[in-house]
Amino acid sequence: MDETILVQELGQLLEFSYTDMLCYAGPFSRAGVASALKMLQRAFAALSPNHPPQRRSIVVRAAFDEPGIRDGIEAVTRAVTDGRYSIDPGLVRPERGLILQGFAFQVTANRRTATLLMCPGFITDEFFELTAKPERDPTDEAHLDELNIQLARRLLAASPEDVYELAS
Repeated sequence: MDETILVQELGQLLEFSYTDMLCYAGPFSRAGVASALKMLQRAFAALSPNHPPQRRSIVVRAAFDEPGIRDGIEAVTRAVTDGRYSIDPGLVRPERGLILQGFAFQVTANRRTATLLMCPGFITDEFFELTAKPERDPTDEAHLDELNIQLARRLLAASPEDVYELAS
């Protein structure tokens, strides 16, 4: 079953599936889109537990700009287009280690704000090192694509609470 997320716009409920989000982003970053879905699910549950938030009121700040995550967020919220998405290096958490330090987000909805941090155990050293490799040959690209698919599956199989924690 394809996971979904709900927002409201102009009195209508809009439901976006992982597949919808991936169609917007394109297949190059399956894991980034899965991460965006889980992060938004976790944020919306914390910030708007009784009803889906208003789509055009959601503000997202990210520690770094990963295209798949950004595109997944944009598909659901239109925050990039409307100027409600920004990169804030101040959100980086170096104490969390090289891999997790940038997986920090601040989401505002319903005049409430939550900071979300990716939980350990999802992104492997191999995946991280390959994404950071400046020049990848076709073999590297094929392997990265497979790792991306595997990571997306792990993220989608987990609950939002297991993927993103709320920071204090």
